[in-house]
Amino acid sequence: MKKIINDPSTVVVESLRGMAVAHADLIRVVEEPALVVRADAPVAGKVAIVSGGGSGHEPLHGGFVGRGMLDAACPGAVFTSPTPDQVQAAIEQVDGAAGVLLVVKNYTGDVLNFETAAELAAADEIEVRTVVIDDDVAVKDSLYTAGRRGVGGTVLLEKIAGAAAERGSDLDTVERVASKVIAGVRSMGMALAAPTVPHVGEPSFDLDDGEMEVGIGIHGEPGRARMPLEGADAIVERLVEAVVTDLPYQSGDRVLLFTNSMGGTPLIELYLAHGIAERLLADRGIVVQRRLVGPFITSLEMQGMSLTLLKLDDELLELWDAPVHTPALRWGG
Repeated sequence: MKKIINDPSTVVVESLRGMAVAHADLIRVVEEPALVVRADAPVAGKVAIVSGGGSGHEPLHGGFVGRGMLDAACPGAVFTSPTPDQVQAAIEQVDGAAGVLLVVKNYTGDVLNFETAAELAAADEIEVRTVVIDDDVAVKDSLYTAGRRGVGGTVLLEKIAGAAAERGSDLDTVERVASKVIAGVRSMGMALAAPTVPHVGEPSFDLDDGEMEVGIGIHGEPGRARMPLEGADAIVERLVEAVVTDLPYQSGDRVLLFTNSMGGTPLIELYLAHGIAERLLADRGIVVQRRLVGPFITSLEMQGMSLTLLKLDDELLELWDAPVHTPALRWGG
C-alpha cells in the first residue's frame, strides 16, 4: 500500500484539519465528534440540511458544506457510518429553528444511526425530517444495504435540497423537493481496479488485468457481473442501458447527466465517456439540459466511473442553477 498518510488511524482527523485551513471562509471543523459545519451556521429561520457517511468518498459530504448546499456533514471513519452522537451534534450546531432535513444514503448503518439521532433531536423539540436515497440500479440488497444503495444521486439531491432551503422554503417544501429528486434519479457504476482502505492495507477485491466489475458500490462492493474488459463505447452503453430502462426514462424527457470518477479515473477518460453517454441519450430522444462531470462521489482511488440521470422539470432546473458556494461545488453569484 502506497498512500500519502502518517497513520491509518488518524487519516480522517488529519484530513479534516487540512480542509479546515484550506476553506476557513466557508466551513469550520469540529474534531470531537467529527463534523464539518457551515461557517455561518446556524442560520436563523433557515431549514438546515445535514448529511454524512463514511469518509473516503471525498468531496462527498464535507466538500458540499456551504451556502446553497449542506449546513453540516458527519464524516465517519473510512467506509464506516457516522455515529448517532455525531449526527445529533450536527443537528444541534445548525438548527436555525426552522427544522432540519437529514439526507441519508441507503446503507444499513447510516439509516439506523441517522434515525437514532433524529429521535434524540425530537426529544429536544427540534423538528427533524429524513429522506433516504437509493438510486443505484445495479443490485437490490447487498453487503451494506437492505434495498438499493445510495450513490451518485446523493450529490444532486444535496445540491437541489440545499438550494430550496437557501431560498427560504419551509421544511415541508424542502422535503417535497428532496423526495422528487429521489423519485427521478438513477445511477450505475463500474470498476477497473479496487480501492485500498488505509487500515486494511490491501485492495477491496481482485480484478485480473483483462477484467472489469459492472455495478460496483461506492465501498467496492460486488456488482452485477464480472466480465472481460470492454472498450469505452460498450462500457458506457451498458451503464446507460441499465439506468435508462430502470425508471424508465423516455424520449422527450429532460435530464441532468452526471458522469462521475470513482477517484482513479482521469478526466481525459471521463470526458470521453461523457461524450458517448450524451450521444446514446440523444439517440433515445432524451434531452440533456444540464451536466456535471468530475470526481464528486469517489471510492478512494478506485479506477472506475458511474453515470447518474436525474429527470428535470422547471422547479428542479431552477434549483440546480441556483448559486452554490462550497469547497467542491461553486457557481452563481
